[in-house]
Amino acid sequence: MPLAALNKRFGLAGQLKFVEGPGGLIFAEIDNALGTAYLCLQGAHITTFRPKDQDEPVIWLSDYAKFAPGKSIRGGAPVCWPWFGAHATEAGFPGHGFARTVMWDVTASGALASGETEITLALIENEQSSTQWPHKSRVELNVVVGRSLKASLITTNLGDADITIGEALHTYLQIGDIAEIEVLGLEGCEFVDKVGVDKVGGVNRRTQDGAVTFDGEVDRVYVNTEATCVIVDRKLKRRIIIAKRGSRSTVVWTPWTEKADKMGDFGPVVGNEGGWRRMVCVESVNALENVVVVPAGQSHTLSVEYSAQAL
Repeated sequence: MPLAALNKRFGLAGQLKFVEGPGGLIFAEIDNALGTAYLCLQGAHITTFRPKDQDEPVIWLSDYAKFAPGKSIRGGAPVCWPWFGAHATEAGFPGHGFARTVMWDVTASGALASGETEITLALIENEQSSTQWPHKSRVELNVVVGRSLKASLITTNLGDADITIGEALHTYLQIGDIAEIEVLGLEGCEFVDKVGVDKVGGVNRRTQDGAVTFDGEVDRVYVNTEATCVIVDRKLKRRIIIAKRGSRSTVVWTPWTEKADKMGDFGPVVGNEGGWRRMVCVESVNALENVVVVPAGQSHTLSVEYSAQAL
């Protein structure tokens, strides 16, 4: 839909407008009395979010993020669907699915009585998605921006047979320094340590002992947990709360120095410094044994609310 038509149909005076951003991509710009956010229509990708009572954003976006048609964006809250990680059988299919790099349609918007702003998008099928996902289904993202950020990923099975999905909101959270935070809520949970996989490809499963802290690369898939996670950030003197529903896995990730340097879109790494120090991913996921079977004619919803409060 052209930009003018989007604004005419879904724009909200003083709260929501659609703008052309970097790389010619179209963004929904949300700015109300409670919070601000940007959402890219490619990938239904929330790129930034800041409550008005916070000096710093809650959602992190790399200063070196690349914006281009068909390319993923470093930072924000990418939508991973209909699989998480590598495809189970097709090595040539994109990691984390195709949803984060294809266009989505805006289907609804609204100014809520609470002062929050709501927008809903639906994935547009194309040749790539039809080839890689030959199932009749509909996926939508509903976003509500206020003092908190609420995001719900809704999968509806329109076919006559069960479908199995992996999914995630692969969210990057803004922090003061990765070495000075801890993540609470995963104590005692079993996780797959993807950094600690042995050299012959075995899976390294461990149990979390205490809070999650960081002194090097971390890439862990915590399974069988619906727990709310809390990032305690002493440098920014706040905590970020990640409360989820419909998600049985949590991924915690930081690339650390060497991997961030190789990726390029984290920015230059000088010594042990770089943009990667200002983010951590705490992702609400359904993966590994927690993939979801959606029966014919039914829907599944993964919902997350992100909020921040002073320590």
